Amino acid sequence: METRSQPHIAASIGRKKSKWNTIIEQRYLFLMSLPFVIWLFIFNYVPIWGWTMAFQKYKPGKSFSEQTWVGFDNFVQLFQEPHFYLVLRNTLAMSSMSLVVGYTVPIVFAILLNEIRLMAFKRTMQTISYLPHFVSWVVVAGIVTKMLSTDGGIVNEILVGLHIIDKPIQFMAQGHMFWGIVTLSDLWKEMGWNSIIYLAAIAGIDPEQYEAAKVDGAGRFRRMWHITLPGIRPTIMVMMVLSIGWLTSIGFEKQYLLGNAIVQDYAEVLDLYVLNYGIKLARFSFGTAVGIVNTIVAITLLLTSNWLFKRWTKESVI
Repeated sequence: METRSQPHIAASIGRKKSKWNTIIEQRYLFLMSLPFVIWLFIFNYVPIWGWTMAFQKYKPGKSFSEQTWVGFDNFVQLFQEPHFYLVLRNTLAMSSMSLVVGYTVPIVFAILLNEIRLMAFKRTMQTISYLPHFVSWVVVAGIVTKMLSTDGGIVNEILVGLHIIDKPIQFMAQGHMFWGIVTLSDLWKEMGWNSIIYLAAIAGIDPEQYEAAKVDGAGRFRRMWHITLPGIRPTIMVMMVLSIGWLTSIGFEKQYLLGNAIVQDYAEVLDLYVLNYGIKLARFSFGTAVGIVNTIVAITLLLTSNWLFKRWTKESVI
């Protein structure tokens, strides 16, 4: 009776603690986090004031009170432009492909890398896979363009040599191939780096589970399926929710550097749309409206995915 009642008493005492007591006990942690909260507020929340430009006909040089207010005109204009839906299609298509390929391959790579027992080979593989992350997209775009070139490009050389195609293909001029080229380029660049967090999660699994499974006769595949994957499941789910939240914010570097005038209908994404039709044409209010829509879609996707995650696992990321 005593052993059962003691935890109950301790839990009752814990519940009686007020929030103020908790704050006082952890005051040093709060003070340590304060500079970062201030930094976050200044650089992430104060700039939201600039969203008011989306409801104005903004003219540089005029003060805030001298600007002309136009209500939701910029948003109406945005949703009436057919080109916006083409850009939105490209953004969602490339983001979805990147989410599926760029999310699953690092998990598989981390699990397979964990199974390598020769440490020298394992570390070499890790180093080789991490290196592309530190290469700029300018260099990556040059490498990809050269590899896919019809003038001595290694990809065309191999395909022609294996008689898969009769003559070299202008890959960079094929609009329907652009999404795949961007996805595979991004995968090559970030696969090793993205696998780090899964390797760290695998390292946290109790080795005794593997020993017990080995004693029971489980092979490597069964150990991966029944121990490794369930062991990193929370990490996988958190990373998926966060990745879905970034679905519409894929940047523009790779599309800008790999794209050209021939494949523009497939290469232009929301960030490039803001750059081309907002900043370059001095339509600052219109560009801000696009940015607000982008943010609202991202937040909606993040909350929806977190809600599904919570219903499935009874846990929440946010």
